[in-house]
Order: sequence, then C-alpha cells, then structure tokens
Amino acid sequence: MQSESRELDRTPLEEAGKASRVIHYRTFRNNDPPGLVEVWNEAFTGRGAVRLLGSAWLEYFLFSKPYFDPEKLILACDDKRIVGFIWSGIGPDEVESCLDGDVGVVCLLGVLPSHRRQGIGSELLRRAEAGLRDRGVKELFAGPMYPLNPFSFGVYGGSSSPGFLESDPLAAPFFEHRGYVVESSCLVFQRKLSTALNPSDGRFAAHRLRYEVQTNPFQGTTWWQECILGPVELHEYRLQDKLTGHTAARALLWEMEPYRELWNEHALGITDIVVADPLRRQGLARFLMAQLVRYLQDQFFSLLEIQVRADNLPALGLVRSLGFEPVDRGHIYRHSSFPFGGSA
Repeated sequence: MQSESRELDRTPLEEAGKASRVIHYRTFRNNDPPGLVEVWNEAFTGRGAVRLLGSAWLEYFLFSKPYFDPEKLILACDDKRIVGFIWSGIGPDEVESCLDGDVGVVCLLGVLPSHRRQGIGSELLRRAEAGLRDRGVKELFAGPMYPLNPFSFGVYGGSSSPGFLESDPLAAPFFEHRGYVVESSCLVFQRKLSTALNPSDGRFAAHRLRYEVQTNPFQGTTWWQECILGPVELHEYRLQDKLTGHTAARALLWEMEPYRELWNEHALGITDIVVADPLRRQGLARFLMAQLVRYLQDQFFSLLEIQVRADNLPALGLVRSLGFEPVDRGHIYRHSSFPFGGSA
C-alpha cells in the first residue's frame, strides 16, 4: 500500500439543532484500515457482506491487488473520524491481460448510518466519477460483476461478484436516482449439502462408464483471474475421459472461510462451470454437478453456493434441478450518460 494521501476540498454538513460543521474528503492513507472496518461493519449489514473482526480480510483480498491505487479510495471524514468511503477501479481488457483504461467500476460505497441523508454518499460518488473521468474513463459501471470486478471478491457478494445485492436495499434507488441503469443481473443460489440429491437422467449410466472425476488444485488462469482469485485456493473438479484423458467438463470451487461466521456454515463457492464446446447439451454439466454434490456431502462442508447470470436460462434450469434455491439477486449498473452528462 502507498502512504501518500491527497486532501480534497471540504463540504459543510448541516445537522438539525447543531451548528454547521465541515466534512472533508481525502484519499487513502496507510493508517486508515481500522476506520474503514468501522464503516464497513455499520454500513454493510446484508447477507452478502463479510463481518470484519479486523482489517486482515481487507488486506488479503483488496489492498493486495497489484493495481491498488489510493487515489481511487476516497474517504469522507468528520473531524478525524472516517464516516464514509467509495472504492472504484478499472476493468480488464478483452483478453484479461491488463487494465482497460476506458472502463471504470464503482465497487464499494458505504456511509455510517449516523451520517446518511446528508449528501455524503452523493458527494463521494461525484468525486469518484470526476476522478475516473479525469483519467480518461469512457464507460462507468457500479456494482462489481465479473469481469468488471477489480475489488470486493472475497468480502462482498459471496461465491463470486454478483454486482450490488438486493439484500442491500439502499443501493438500487441510490444509483438509479443518479443516472445509472441496470446493465445485467445475477441470481445467487445456495444448496444445503445435508439435503438428499436424487437427480434422474438416463444419460448418467453411459457417462459413468466413460468419465471419471479428478480433483486437483487449479492452475492456468488469465492475469485478471489471477488478480481476482489469487488470494483463494481454487480446486478444480474435472470430468475426464477414461480413454483419452481429455477434460470434458470442469468446476472450480473455493472454501468460503470469510463467510463462515456470518452464515454459521462451512460453505464452498463455485466460481465457474465449463463444458467443452463439442460436448455440450449432453448432460455433462449436470452429471459433474451431481457427482460433486455427492462427494461434498461426505465432507465436513454444509453449504454450496453458485451464482448464475439471469439471462443464462440453461444454467438456471441446471442449478434448480439439483436442488439449489435462490437466496439473493445482484445487479451491475451502467451510467447512462457518462462521461458527458455526469451525475445528478
């Protein structure tokens, strides 16, 4: 992390029955994490936000990113106390090999409940938008959703990055009022592993004869995926052809340790399911998932989570058929007039 901080200008804060005082805005300093933790725990109380006992998870999942820029973490301070913050970032290029300076993402925005409805959130957003615009960003999004998720994975959203969750009800009206429209949506599904699985599929008998499930630590991601998923140990479950050794399908999972206290569950998150192009529509994803659920039921894990884009109808049908139930929905928003119109 970098220790330099840039002081930004100040704005007055009026309180009923009290004299006007000044909220000042500045960029991140190295001694700020304890104050950020306080705001986090009071502002992010939904089911998808990790409860922070200290700054360790922030350091591990967010500050450690190779592209972390203190200029994009703006804080609102009432005297010396941090009362709000906004964290933005830059998305990747098309092949996920580097940052794309044309695309900006507002990943996190939180204000202490005691300081809400006083214009602090709006001012933080305005400053973040202005900073991104000055750096040449041409498209602006709010709500981290892969691949536009430079920050928040591991501490907000669950098994992956679903955008801003509906379980945080203040997000949607806040951004929609300021010129943002829903670009894409994602459903969050969970399945108790204690529930029996009885899938019925006539293709499974042939699949058992031809394929076997292999488990290995996962290697071989893009630079961007390594930046996002690098802090966690990914396990790859492969459906491998017994004769050729070729991989027909795979699923990637990680142990969701940060969410254990919040959910009181030993949860696993599925970040990806892929079937080889020539083998799609043969029930292989369903077969792999069924084998995976049965395997995990014999372990100490109690919960499995997966996220599916709302427009991916085959995947939605697959997870529902395997007993997954929807628990939340997230959205990524696009600014409708950025960079020309600004925000209201």
